[in-house]
Amino acid sequence: MSRFFDKVIGDPLNRVDGKLKVTGAARYSAEYQLPNISYGVIVSSTIAKGKIRSIDSRAALRAPGVIAVISHENAIKVPGWADNEHPTEPPTGGRPLRAFYNNRVYSNGQPIAIVVADTFERARYAAMLVKAEYDTDKHETNFEENKGKAVVPAVVKKNSKSGLADYERGKADGYKNAAVKLEAEYVHPTEVHNPMELQAITAYWEADDKLVVYDKVQGTKPTQQAFANEWKIPVQNVRVISEFVGGAFGNGLHNWPHETAAIIAAKMVKRPVKVMLTREQMFFMVGYRPYTWQKIGIGADRDGKITGIYHEAIGQTSSYEEFTESTLQQTKMMYTSPNLGTKYRLLPLDVSTPIWMRGPGEATGAFALESAMDELAFALNIDPVQFRLMNHTDTDPDKNLPWSTKYLKECIHAGAEKIGWSKRSLKPGGVKSGEWLVGYGMGVGTFGAHRGAAAVRAKLLANGNVVFQSAVTDIGPGTGTAMVQIASEHLGLSPDKITFQLGNSDFPQAPNQGGSATVATVGSAVVATCKAMKEKLLAMAPASDKRFANLKLEDITFDKGFISLSKSPSVKVSYTEVLKKQNLSELDVLQDSKPDQEASKYSRYSFSVHFAEVHVHPLTGQVRVKKVVSCADAGTIVNKKTAANQLIGGVTGGIGMALQEDAVMDHRYGRYVTKDLGDYHVPVHADVPPIEVYFVNKPDYIVDPMGTKGLGEIAIIGVAPAITNAIFNATGKRIRELPVTPDKLI
Repeated sequence: MSRFFDKVIGDPLNRVDGKLKVTGAARYSAEYQLPNISYGVIVSSTIAKGKIRSIDSRAALRAPGVIAVISHENAIKVPGWADNEHPTEPPTGGRPLRAFYNNRVYSNGQPIAIVVADTFERARYAAMLVKAEYDTDKHETNFEENKGKAVVPAVVKKNSKSGLADYERGKADGYKNAAVKLEAEYVHPTEVHNPMELQAITAYWEADDKLVVYDKVQGTKPTQQAFANEWKIPVQNVRVISEFVGGAFGNGLHNWPHETAAIIAAKMVKRPVKVMLTREQMFFMVGYRPYTWQKIGIGADRDGKITGIYHEAIGQTSSYEEFTESTLQQTKMMYTSPNLGTKYRLLPLDVSTPIWMRGPGEATGAFALESAMDELAFALNIDPVQFRLMNHTDTDPDKNLPWSTKYLKECIHAGAEKIGWSKRSLKPGGVKSGEWLVGYGMGVGTFGAHRGAAAVRAKLLANGNVVFQSAVTDIGPGTGTAMVQIASEHLGLSPDKITFQLGNSDFPQAPNQGGSATVATVGSAVVATCKAMKEKLLAMAPASDKRFANLKLEDITFDKGFISLSKSPSVKVSYTEVLKKQNLSELDVLQDSKPDQEASKYSRYSFSVHFAEVHVHPLTGQVRVKKVVSCADAGTIVNKKTAANQLIGGVTGGIGMALQEDAVMDHRYGRYVTKDLGDYHVPVHADVPPIEVYFVNKPDYIVDPMGTKGLGEIAIIGVAPAITNAIFNATGKRIRELPVTPDKLI
């Protein structure tokens, strides 16, 4: 089966924006220098719940260079806040936090004021002079102490058919009658978005009803719509620019209070205002992966066939806004089980609102599910690889539909071979390397293969170059590079003749970059635009050569900037000649693309499997991840180099999830004590081993015309349980609460 796989060793096309980034020519949200610019610094609350009794800004206003101190006491009102629903979010209970709306405090660190000055240093100094007095209420931030207060999500109350509603197939508790069964609880702590680039915005009102923002976001069009709705101005009067994003894993999918604070300030001081959060503020102002408790009951017959699974989860949210995610989705469809039940609840606490984080929900749910699968395989004395293959699903048991494509078996076979699974001992502690215990583990991941609607503009210029435009952002995966490659293939031009412009809401429609759907969505629009351009070129070609009259695209070859007859390649005319003959300086094409309804007849998912080899020191509890092998079924791989970057980055995040990341809160104050990268640990180079990446690289044309499927999410889903399962195989100690720190192994 390994013949389907190519080890990634590189790709001829490097990132098209790579030189701009490494030379510093790329401009990020905080790097735009506008005339008469000013700087805003956010003042945060120091209590977790209560009311602001007073804000004393007199000393700050007397400080040098200070232009304004804005709080609920003097802020202008945002006209759109009378609306009930946030424009960019799915229907949820409550509403997002409104900056400076009133004197209520909902969480520690909440923005309560913004100081605007003529330099950043002066604004930062003056912000320290702002003093607030509070009437404090008793707060609740401890998840474990309040777990019994979890509630049914509001979206389920509104719609009983919601995917978050209680789910039952067969009998929810059918696992209890199994010959071999287990029940276990798993805890996933809060993880915080810590991209290299801090969240930043530069806001400027060109006129009373015209707003420009340079903002770190994952979608320029959704952000444009959100701010237009907030300020009750025409959507075309809002311009959002986010050409370069220095890493984002979901924190740019929501519009946060610091953005509105900057926009309010810019309108009040009548000059551009730049706001960049501190690393500490990133912990409580722009979302996080929520603390989640899970319980799994799972049973099988003695031959290893699963007879029942029950999966329950409680996720954390804020007291003012419900945030939900699909923690239980993988359990519903990954393994054959005649009996299955799921239950999802939310626990509102006095904290800020969580947000999607890479592999949202599924990465959390996979930790519990894939750990339980490993535990049950051990109880059955069956190899974990064989156990998963025995319970492989040939159709989707959740939707009762055939898969569009599924090559998970091939992934499992190849990964097991490449990691050296044959060296693994069924008995924990059976393999050693000197003083170190050696273990092998695996974890499976899946995420929906989504495709949305988008449009792309292309301009063929007189010199033969083509400029493409899309509002889509690039948060790191190399979107521009992939789009150039797709355009190159479908337009018959060298990549160096193609430019892909993005990150500007003036460009054609594109959704948020998230949910592993960008290549399928925007790439499909590029394909459609290329086809439309070829049709226009063919229609004009007879003016240059009559032999091109009355032909169809199937009769024509487009290659190296020439249109030629497929049956007579010597008969050809260049794209530039066609334009010249028509007296055109450019050919402008705008084309949209949307999913094919035929796709709804299939269940569409990407799949991954991750294998880990770990070494554990029995005396110190130190864990070293020595090798990881990741295999992905993600359809056609457009660029193996950037795709490999995606998997390697996902595995790195999974190592952090398994061994390091944990946002620790002091519940006396409801404030995180992990407030920077000194206290909140993420993997560094020394923590990341050689990572081997393999792709099935077989197309799925049901998902989109290129045959691609999403990759970014499955890169992390299943990594953490692969590592914890390997730790068990090495030590015999089953750790069900992440992260696995040395104290838990000694």
